[in-house]
Amino acid sequence: MTITPPALSVFETLESEVRSYCRSWPAVFDRAHGSRMYDEDGHTYLDFFAGAGALNYGHNNPVLKRALLDYLERDGVTHGLDMATTAKRAFLETFQDVVLRPRDLPYKVMFPGPTGTNAVEAALKLARKAKGRESVVSFTNAFHGMSLGSLAVTGNAFKRAGAGIPLVHGTPMPFDNYFEGRVPDFLWFERLLEDQGSGLNTPAAVIVETVQGEGGINVARPEWLRALAALCERRDMLLIVDDIQMGCGRTGAFFSFEEAGITPDIVTLSKSIGGYGMPMSLTLFKPELDLWEPGEHNGTFRGNNPAFVTAAAALNAYWTDGQMEKQTLARGEQVAQALRAIGAEHPELGAQYRGRGLVWGLEFTDRTRASAVAARAFELGLLIETSGPESEVVKLLPALTITPEDLDEGLRILARAVRETA
Repeated sequence: MTITPPALSVFETLESEVRSYCRSWPAVFDRAHGSRMYDEDGHTYLDFFAGAGALNYGHNNPVLKRALLDYLERDGVTHGLDMATTAKRAFLETFQDVVLRPRDLPYKVMFPGPTGTNAVEAALKLARKAKGRESVVSFTNAFHGMSLGSLAVTGNAFKRAGAGIPLVHGTPMPFDNYFEGRVPDFLWFERLLEDQGSGLNTPAAVIVETVQGEGGINVARPEWLRALAALCERRDMLLIVDDIQMGCGRTGAFFSFEEAGITPDIVTLSKSIGGYGMPMSLTLFKPELDLWEPGEHNGTFRGNNPAFVTAAAALNAYWTDGQMEKQTLARGEQVAQALRAIGAEHPELGAQYRGRGLVWGLEFTDRTRASAVAARAFELGLLIETSGPESEVVKLLPALTITPEDLDEGLRILARAVRETA
């Protein structure tokens, strides 16, 4: 497929230079369905990006679209702040029955502003309020959002620099395998906590991603997560799991921490919790942490009723029988086999792959190759992005609902892109 970059005059002359994805994919997209997007010139693209994880159920999923259209056609409430509505009640009841109760999770549900970073901001504020301390520990290569509190617990130097002010009250610690197995887990962290001369203020909480998506698809081992949870309990620190990109089934189970058998004190969800790609986020926490005063954390768009409708529809359609988890794990093995074959075909590239469920990364010895592979994949009709502090990892994030045939087609395109940039 030959793609001629469109004349992007209005985007270039009017839209801010801050735009990013459109630079990697110079097309004007017009329609999307399932795992495919279509530009205005009629080109078709397989989507291994899925709205950065906001489209776990694909574009314009017909089940969710029908529920949304029915709601809008009957003049259902669109904007309601945090007022009680029938749409919110239906979502809360469904979330409790389908997600929380079967997993014996006791969480209260908070609707912060509709973005992931707002859910993180609420989690950080609540942890500090509950413990009466300021410091929060995060991990190397973490990404938690672009607002100031979230940036303070984010590792990427480029994104942190955009704050323009010192980012304080956050302390980084080594993520799992940061020292490639040469240092015992949490040695540095434990030593700082014990040493009265370390200068580490006693943390209120620790925030962690079980799989670091933006950080390079770094996968924490279940035993590492269990040890972290035990450390937090021993040291009176709250454990916050940021499940914004890796939750809602991305790693197989609905929550990415289920495999480790832990119960975090606070969990953040966004991206695919709304099902249809509309803004929505949740901050979940144990009941004893519900210390908020009314209106202490609020926002005009925290009551996105159309998103409640599609969120409930997604839970009912995909999470009542256990089949979605099995399908995701099976599709994940399909990806792993393809990445293994790419590595075997090009041993000179030193390619390494890693992931869980349907989030995978492919890293090369040459730190610039991932960007070249992603660019060639776009020319061949596949949307993939890169991740990692130097964009050194090709990141695969297809919809959980992708068919085996579409997945195989995309993986073949990826293999060709690697071959043609080698």
